[in-house]
Amino acid sequence: MKDVMTKKYESQIIEIGEEVELFTEESMLIIFNDTVPEALRMIGVIHKKSDLLAEVEVGDVLEISGESYKILFVGSKVNETLKDIGHCTIVFNGEKTAELPGTMCVEKKPMPTLTVNSEIRIAKY
Repeated sequence: MKDVMTKKYESQIIEIGEEVELFTEESMLIIFNDTVPEALRMIGVIHKKSDLLAEVEVGDVLEISGESYKILFVGSKVNETLKDIGHCTIVFNGEKTAELPGTMCVEKKPMPTLTVNSEIRIAKY
């Protein structure tokens, strides 16, 4: 039997800021949609504006560049900022809590290889 998937968010990377590597060294990605102010573009992975179809919850799966990560923590502001500006900070640390409300924690695995045109998806399986 095939898994049933509910897509919650889906977009495509269109730009990778020049300072993104500094954050990936800390196992962290900061994503924004293409409405983000110029000042934040250098630190972010910029993707096409997309609608949040359903609230992101613990247990959902984040997929980037074909790699899958189970979502372990969703900060209190993640759904709001994803809806408004396609933003959240994704930490690949395996933690179930974070200090900042815009943080999403996922399982601790090697980070995805980021390329322009890579897909970003959040889904419930």
